[in-house]
Amino acid sequence: MSLFGLFERRSPENPSVPLTDTSLLDWLGGPRSDAGVQVSEKSSLHMPAVWRSVAVIAGVSSALPLHAYTAGTRDRTESPLLADPHPELTPLELWRLTYVHRVLWGNGYVQKVRAPSGQVKELWPVTPERVQVDREKPSPDNPSGKWFWVTDDWGVQHRLTPRDILHIPGLGYDGLTGCSPVRAAAQGIGLAQAAELGAAKLFGRGNMVSGVLQTEQRLTKEQADALKSRWQAKVGGIENAHEVAVLDSGASFSPVTMPLRDAQFLESREFQITEIARMFGVPLFLLMETAKSTSWGTGLEQQAQGWVTFDLGPTWLSPVEQRVTKELLPPGEYAHYALQGLLRGDSSGRATFYRAMRDTGVMSANDIRALEELPPIPGPEGDTYLQPTYMAPLGSNPLADDDGDLPARAAALMAEARRLLALHAEGGDDARDTDKH
Repeated sequence: MSLFGLFERRSPENPSVPLTDTSLLDWLGGPRSDAGVQVSEKSSLHMPAVWRSVAVIAGVSSALPLHAYTAGTRDRTESPLLADPHPELTPLELWRLTYVHRVLWGNGYVQKVRAPSGQVKELWPVTPERVQVDREKPSPDNPSGKWFWVTDDWGVQHRLTPRDILHIPGLGYDGLTGCSPVRAAAQGIGLAQAAELGAAKLFGRGNMVSGVLQTEQRLTKEQADALKSRWQAKVGGIENAHEVAVLDSGASFSPVTMPLRDAQFLESREFQITEIARMFGVPLFLLMETAKSTSWGTGLEQQAQGWVTFDLGPTWLSPVEQRVTKELLPPGEYAHYALQGLLRGDSSGRATFYRAMRDTGVMSANDIRALEELPPIPGPEGDTYLQPTYMAPLGSNPLADDDGDLPARAAALMAEARRLLALHAEGGDDARDTDKH
C-alpha cells in the first residue's frame, strides 16, 4: 500500500504541508505576476487555454495504448503491470494524472509498490508538491546518488531512491529535475488571466469604467462615501447596464481608465492564447482557435501529424517509453506507444500507400502488418519482397532455368529447335516426332 494519497489537501493545518515561505505562497495562490495576478500550477488551470492545453496533452498521451515488446522483434508480451498498474485507477487515469503533473510542474513522480519478491506490482502517482530531489555521493544502496524526499499524508518525510520512485523529468537545465512550464510562463499566463478578470469586472459593473466623481461642494468623508455608494448602486452591476444616471449638486463623472480599444483588449487576449499554445507546444486549432489553422501544411490533418511528430512524440511520449523500459520492464523487453492511430490517414489512403509500397518492392507483407499493429505471417512468405514486372519474388526471373542461367537456357532451346527442323527436312523416321512437337 502506498504511503501517499491520490489527492493532497493543501492547507497549513495539513501536517504533510511544510511551513516554508514557498509552500505558504503556493497555498495563497502562487507568486504574483507583474500583471497583478497570482499564478501557480493549480491556479493556471483557471485560464481556458491552459486547461485545454493540459487536457489535450494528457488526454491524448494517456489514451494511446502502451505495450511491451520483446527486444529485436515485433512480438508483444503480456505485462500485468502495464495492463493493471493501480488497484483503483485505470491505466488511462493513472497516466493521465502523471501527464498532468508533468505538464504543470515539469516532473512526474510515481511510487513503485513492490511485492515481497521485489517485483513491482502497483504504481501510485505522487503530487510533485510533496517531492524534493537532490543528488549526493553514490552509495551501495543508491548507486545513482539521486534521492527523493517525499512527505506522506501524516507529515513524515521519507528518503527514497530511484528503486522506490519512478521519476519522469521534463525539460530542465541541471539533469536532475525539469522546469515547471507554468512558472516559466507565469507572466504570460498572468497577463491572460488579468485580461479575463478585467473584462469580467467591467461587464460586472454594467460596462462602466472606473473614474472620478466630482462635485462643486466640499464633502465630508461620510457624504463622499454616500455619493459613491449611490453611484455604484445606480449604474454598477450587469443588471444596470446602459442605465441613465442623474447627478445633482453639480456632480459629474470623469473616466480615468484607458479605453479598451486603445489598450487593444481583444488583440491582447488573442495573442495570449497564441503565447500559451506556443509554451505548451499545442497547435492553435486544438485550442479551438481556427483563425490561423491553415498556416502550416495544407490542412488540419497535416498540422495534427506535425504535432505528433515534432512535439507529442519526442517531448511527452518517448521519455515515458524509455523510463518504463529502463525501470519497470524485465531485461529483453521494451515499451512502445501505438502511434499508428494518430499518424495514419483513412483506410482508403492507407490501402493506396501500402499497395504502392508492396508493388515496388519497398515493403513486405510483414512490414505492412507491423505498421497496422498486426502479428507477422508465420514462415518466410511474409518477409518476401516482390518486384513490379511479374510480381515474382524479388531477384528471380521466370525465364531462367533452375540455375538462374538465362543465356544457357535460351541457347539450349534454339539448338533443340534446329535439330527438329533438320529432321523434318530429311524426312526421316524421326520427322514424325516433329509433328508431335
